[in-house]
Amino acid sequence: QVQLAESGGGLVQAGDSMRLSCAVSGSIASIDVMAWYRQTPRKQRELVAQLTGNSTEIYADSVKGRFTIFRNNKWNTLWLQMNSLKPDDEAAYYCAAESGGVQYWGQGTQVTVSS
Repeated sequence: QVQLAESGGGLVQAGDSMRLSCAVSGSIASIDVMAWYRQTPRKQRELVAQLTGNSTEIYADSVKGRFTIFRNNKWNTLWLQMNSLKPDDEAAYYCAAESGGVQYWGQGTQVTVSS
């Protein structure tokens, strides 16, 4: 089992930066992939950024060049650095971890971007 807890959301202005954090606990050694997703009332949950065990990074086209996913060496903290935020980035952001084919989710943190 893996437990995830996001923090760092809030209200920002367009163009500002924000960093989200995800505290990871439980069977950390079993994690294969970690990622950030986001969801709005109008859209299905979508992948924002993904980080594999060999440090391969994958980003949604809409955030490439603006967002960065990274972790510490112990894998117990995952971050999402978001720069040049746009109103379209407004969403609930979720930390996710895949372990043995099972997907785990955090409770989500809301990011609101004012224009």
